[in-house]
Amino acid sequence: MRLMQFLTTGGARRVGLVEPNRLRLKVIRDAESIYVLAREAIAKGCNLAELATSRLGDETADYDEIERDGRLLPPMDHPDPTHFFITGTGITHLGSASARDNMHRKLSASDAAAMSDSMKMFKLGLDGGKPAAGEIGAQPEWFYKGDGSCVMPPGAPLTMPAFALTGGDEAELAGLYVVADDGTPWRVGFALANEFSDHTVERQNYLYGAHSKLRVCSIGPELLTGPLPDDIRGQSRLIRDGRPIWQDEILSGEANMCHSLRNLEHHHFKYAMFRRPGDAHCHFFGAATLSFSAGVIAREGDVFEIDVPAFGRPLRNRLARAAAETIEVRTL
Repeated sequence: MRLMQFLTTGGARRVGLVEPNRLRLKVIRDAESIYVLAREAIAKGCNLAELATSRLGDETADYDEIERDGRLLPPMDHPDPTHFFITGTGITHLGSASARDNMHRKLSASDAAAMSDSMKMFKLGLDGGKPAAGEIGAQPEWFYKGDGSCVMPPGAPLTMPAFALTGGDEAELAGLYVVADDGTPWRVGFALANEFSDHTVERQNYLYGAHSKLRVCSIGPELLTGPLPDDIRGQSRLIRDGRPIWQDEILSGEANMCHSLRNLEHHHFKYAMFRRPGDAHCHFFGAATLSFSAGVIAREGDVFEIDVPAFGRPLRNRLARAAAETIEVRTL
């Protein structure tokens, strides 16, 4: 099942079920957000798909019209954006077959002392990222992006700050979660995501990695409920003046990762501050495909497109740059 959030022409929030033809949405009754719907499903002891199905009525909406009018919303948010944590992990994907072979050759040819920190982290994932049931695996890289205020709707610009050196795509999958009243994290579903980073800043020095992540991002437009397919394939594209100037295959799902989802989720939610009742989380699972890695630098006005058929319609966002600001800290 794929769900989404959108605005009516009058500005009211709605939740819709995407029909198989991807042209129309069945509107879910008495549901203004997936967050509220998920909290209700937890309280009733049913899954989200069951609850959503029970609320289907006769009302429908035109998907093309909603997208054209810019009325798409992220597939999940929180009434208070400060209670929506946006985080992620990297060095989790094996990449293409050629990239995988190249990585294994580097690992075989290097001793531990000669490896870069990134290579060491990748090896930790290969050796211990998929632990057996009941065991805890290797700890992955982890980063913080911001709160819910940094999540842009599908179709909205991804605006880099005036001081940014570049704005680059990171085509990923993200898990979306709600924490129940007893502190238990519940996975609501999965969505396409553009994690969007400043790769030039990060390349200057890996210790600038935290700075490079403090940017906006986008998720959606659709939420995939249920288990994640093991092998996920699609395309990431950079479109300039209406035509792709770069594209590459997306390979994701656990078959293409060196960490299991269970391991990534454990190492995020093991921290008590991330199990606060009522909070929501968006956790990025890492990217293996970047236009920046191919030597392509995105320009203002370029469109990032992430197209994975299993997740419905593509996620598209245009690159923009904010005006310069003067920041002054005053003394009380």
